[in-house]
Amino acid sequence: MSTRRSIVVSPSRLHGFVERTLARGYRLALIAAHDDRESLRVVYVFTSGPPDRRLELTVRLDPTNPRVPTLSDLSFPASRFERAMHDSFGIVPDGHPFLRPLIRHSHWPSSWYPMRHENGPTPVITREGESYPFIEVQGAGVYEIPVGPVHAGMIEPGHFRFSVVGESILKMTARLWFVHRGIERMFEGVEVNDGVAIAERVSGDSAVAHTLAYCMAVEEAQGIDVAPDARAIRSMLLELERIYNHVGDIGSLSSDVSFGVAHARSMVLREDLLRLNESVTGHRLLRGSIVPGATRVRRLPSEAELDAVASAFDELIAFIVSNSVVHDRFEGTGVLLAVDARAIGTLGVVARASGQATDARFTHPYVARGALRTLTQSQGDVLARFTQRVEEVRNSLELIREFGAFSPRLEVIETPSRPTLTSGLGIVEGWRGTILHRVELDGSHRVSRNCIVDPSFFNWPAVSTSLVNTIVPDFPLVNKSFNLSYAGNDL
Repeated sequence: MSTRRSIVVSPSRLHGFVERTLARGYRLALIAAHDDRESLRVVYVFTSGPPDRRLELTVRLDPTNPRVPTLSDLSFPASRFERAMHDSFGIVPDGHPFLRPLIRHSHWPSSWYPMRHENGPTPVITREGESYPFIEVQGAGVYEIPVGPVHAGMIEPGHFRFSVVGESILKMTARLWFVHRGIERMFEGVEVNDGVAIAERVSGDSAVAHTLAYCMAVEEAQGIDVAPDARAIRSMLLELERIYNHVGDIGSLSSDVSFGVAHARSMVLREDLLRLNESVTGHRLLRGSIVPGATRVRRLPSEAELDAVASAFDELIAFIVSNSVVHDRFEGTGVLLAVDARAIGTLGVVARASGQATDARFTHPYVARGALRTLTQSQGDVLARFTQRVEEVRNSLELIREFGAFSPRLEVIETPSRPTLTSGLGIVEGWRGTILHRVELDGSHRVSRNCIVDPSFFNWPAVSTSLVNTIVPDFPLVNKSFNLSYAGNDL
């Protein structure tokens, strides 16, 4: 059972309070601004576990001059949350050392803050604007390689600016938010059940994880206790989502070292998994099975199906690792040191491949998981991120068997059983890492605000760090070993 505390603090006390909170082992999980029309407020969410603990600090601001003390000296993720908050709400983090735009692009009008209600409708977007202030690396023989935002093939837009000597990368800066869709604004005013369609599309390959985090937040706000067998079915769907995505990544990593046969075999297995998803839920990406207060699937995966997946996967991995080129290209490439992974605040596969045992299934348990194992790697390179995925697939298959034995009902509908709240927090370990939704409801139980954090927001800076002293031709391989979401980051 989780405990969630909410405290109101003044701006002058914020920095000291946060410093003490972090010293007690809490992680900064979210900074979310709110426009309440008459006033502005900022909610800071900190999490820790086990045991599962959640702490919310609320700071109320003067809407005519909204300012808060920066936390950037305490937390690198805080510095990026503050930049995003400044771009969207115009709230100034006093003392921030490098308050350049994060979400905002130069074609946005300078005085327009899209999440402020007083700004009115979207203004005319300017076609010309100042160039983004990339940091230029100086020195003999240094030159720049710009890549994107438009790429070859089916890939979302992102701009990557490399500073290079010869083929060695000195620095890479990623400029994202080319697909910023205003997802959080879309949630405002929708019925809670209608919000599921938006949550499923935050990042399409994480439909289950985002939907479950959203539904958990709504259910907490509405006072709905979810039955154990419904939790087991939901957790099973999370593991199915983890497996098909990890198999796809394993195949793509093989493709990036020109091992086309392994890639083809991976895609065959991924297709089998997508067909299994459809037979279980009616949708290849597992949509439609989870809504607030209800869980339903058509059937559970059979033992024979799981055995077939496990056998095919083991054969695939044995085939991939038998190729010496794979090991040569993966080992020592794109190293993310444990100290950097911790300082950046990485989550999920990226963190665990660099020795950080961070997993919301342990810190914020949703259901009993006897088969869940702590899996980490120490090297922090492409090989470690590959190996981490392999081991997680095998563990997920064990978990699905466990959940299937614990889920006698295929449909479970819940009813509120305790006094309702005005807000709720959903924390889920998606296949990329920890996903968080913080939902607030109005008096008619419509969504007034949904603040979302995808693990890609935390992990994108780690890509740049891992590329130092890596050669330019290895960038696609390193980038794929992270496989972060543009859409989940660019809400």
